[in-house]
Amino acid sequence: MKTISHLFVLLGSLLSFSVFAADLDDGVSRLEEILSKMLPGAEITQIKPSPVTGLYEVILGPQVVYMNGDASYYLSGELIETATRKNLTESSKSILRLSKIKNYPEANMVVYTPKKKIEHTITVVTDIDCPYCRRLHNEIAEYMENGIKVRYLFMPLKGKKDFATTVSVWCSDDRNESLDIAKAGGQIEAKTCDNPISEHLSLARAMGVNGTPAIILEDGEMLPGYVPVKKLVDVLNKS
Repeated sequence: MKTISHLFVLLGSLLSFSVFAADLDDGVSRLEEILSKMLPGAEITQIKPSPVTGLYEVILGPQVVYMNGDASYYLSGELIETATRKNLTESSKSILRLSKIKNYPEANMVVYTPKKKIEHTITVVTDIDCPYCRRLHNEIAEYMENGIKVRYLFMPLKGKKDFATTVSVWCSDDRNESLDIAKAGGQIEAKTCDNPISEHLSLARAMGVNGTPAIILEDGEMLPGYVPVKKLVDVLNKS
């Protein structure tokens, strides 16, 4: 009899879970339908139930927000799990960044590759004239020594001259050498050609980058601002 009773309990639990899962799926579908009408043309990457009852996590363009089931309310901010202090919002933003960058061709970046084994790869959104971007670039040799590949995306934020210099770096015969000179404050030959710099700007904004430098790790986590190379090596080796 105990076995039969336990079987009924188990079946009841599975049925309840199935109904609950169906309700969640229906809630996501309803919210998708509402948002498609409310925000026609908006880029909605993902909708899923959040850990907070009644709230759904919505990845909307470069933003992660939280909405109730009929989209009559939304929250913008960081959702932290109290017990673990884990930033759940940042975890979702990391997924968003990876989804944006994983299919972007490395051939459209300026890449510094270690001669020895590559231990880690970082993607850095940079601006040639940004002081802290230059400080990071001054440590490029140390990145190479530590087996860290550095892939640059450009986000020229200081007007037409900054943009033109960035294009000149891209169009030069040796992009790495020209970037080294420009980052050191030197002059490079002005050139124009087909280039991906506008794509870089769009991609950076789609990933939620608001300033430079921005360091994107292999798991999609973003470290805004300059990080000393030794500290970054520690972070990468612990990940």
